[in-house]
Amino acid sequence: MSNTVVMGAQWGDEGKGKIVDLLTREADLIVRFQGGNNAGHTLVVGDTKCILHLIPSGILHADKICCIGNGVVLDPEVFCNELDGLVKHGRTIGPDHLMISKKTHVIMPYHKILDAAREAHKSGKDKIGTTGRGIGPCYEDKASRIGIRAGDLADMDLLRTKIQKALVEKNALFKNLYGLEPLMADEVLEQIRPFAQRTATYLGDVSAAIQETVSRGRSILFEGAQGTHLDIDHGTYPFVTSSNTVAGNAAAGGGCACKVLDRIVAVVKAYTTRVGSGPFPVELDDHAGTFLQEKGGEFGATTGRPRRCGWLDLVILRESVRLNGPTDIALTKLDVLGGLDEIKLCTSYRYDGREILYPPQEENSLARVEPVYESMPGWHEDISGCSDFQSLPQAARNYVLRVEELLGVPISLVSVGPDRDQTIRR
Repeated sequence: MSNTVVMGAQWGDEGKGKIVDLLTREADLIVRFQGGNNAGHTLVVGDTKCILHLIPSGILHADKICCIGNGVVLDPEVFCNELDGLVKHGRTIGPDHLMISKKTHVIMPYHKILDAAREAHKSGKDKIGTTGRGIGPCYEDKASRIGIRAGDLADMDLLRTKIQKALVEKNALFKNLYGLEPLMADEVLEQIRPFAQRTATYLGDVSAAIQETVSRGRSILFEGAQGTHLDIDHGTYPFVTSSNTVAGNAAAGGGCACKVLDRIVAVVKAYTTRVGSGPFPVELDDHAGTFLQEKGGEFGATTGRPRRCGWLDLVILRESVRLNGPTDIALTKLDVLGGLDEIKLCTSYRYDGREILYPPQEENSLARVEPVYESMPGWHEDISGCSDFQSLPQAARNYVLRVEELLGVPISLVSVGPDRDQTIRR
């Protein structure tokens, strides 16, 4: 197996967790390279369902080493809670199987307070729909060079000093802008101390681990979070996340050279969903939209919020192909489309009197486009037991082949159910 990046090609929730879990069988090292616990990966193995927000999805494989890279922002409390949750699933995870980069930035209690206060302070259409997990404020501190990194968790004196410095600005905002009580450094320290001490036992040099794995000729899987159109630079700004979600960030956020990456798998859901605010050209508010939401179980793994649903949008996917350069595509949730008489594909947009194949670049311009659809016959057969491409109904095969044709990228994996074994390899 090559060194592979798995990334989402839409607005997140594409089913990356399952694809990572599937491809992990062929990897030796799994590296999460961006985002925080604002993303949730749901894994189903047999009768076991496990939702992970921080720890790489490959952790369910006992013989693998998982890493949290420097591009991630880590909440120590959430991290410890996930470790405890894995114990309930029969997996006790030690530092020999899980490593956190010392360069990873840490989400502090004041980040979450600031995140929630900002969102509450906004009104109506100005709300971003943040998860309130403190992700954005943590990345802000990183860019402002006042952040706390995972390596600092091993030194309580250094941690206290850094908290004091960060609170100078935070308390000014809390008191003067949001009407909140200021925080004391010692209180914050005591709040995070037990989680910090436990988290510190997992610290290591992720870059060195990647280099050693490459030098031994072994394989690495880089695990992305969210999706391309939530990317801080390339997404539907300002309705985006706070990190770069595109495949190119796997090197920077994992801590390795770009030449290490040689396969990019774009995960594409067979229809389109979006959580929270922001433009969504193919959104359905009819029976088909309700059908997709209910049959697909489209409720956020992190927030529980219902996802907005629509037909597959090939316009945003073309942009994803342009930005990420995928070698192949993993098409997920094809089984959810079963039961519809007609299925539509958005093949282009009408914008300012002309037809376009790629999304316009101006801010909020996506809210002014009109989707152009191509219709295809649906199918009513249950495909969840299909194990090869030819066993799919003709209409389902035609759908896959048409998507492949329009994007110009081979579809190597087709998911027909939540379990790792409900996957067709082509």
